[in-house]
Amino acid sequence: MEPVSVAPTEIERPESSEAPYEVPESDVPWATVVHNDPVNLMSYVTYVFQSYFGYPKEKAKELMMDVHHKGRAVVSTGSREEMERDVQAMHGYGLWATLTRER
Repeated sequence: MEPVSVAPTEIERPESSEAPYEVPESDVPWATVVHNDPVNLMSYVTYVFQSYFGYPKEKAKELMMDVHHKGRAVVSTGSREEMERDVQAMHGYGLWATLTRER
């Protein structure tokens, strides 16, 4: 059997009007949103935000008040994987949380 020679070839790519680089959807900032519920005490929600996210008491209380009065609060932002972890953690604490894409 004779050796096969492989020479590089140029690949033609169709021209596109799109930007040369688009940020993949996974890199777009994501957010963990905690929603109001009739079950958890405000003091408990404040405690969760302090203990899990490490927020100072005033920041945790401010976020809890947003949840209470506005019905929801964005409690963390980052990569999709990080926010999936945070949503699962909030569920573990018994809070209602969802994942959303920030724009």
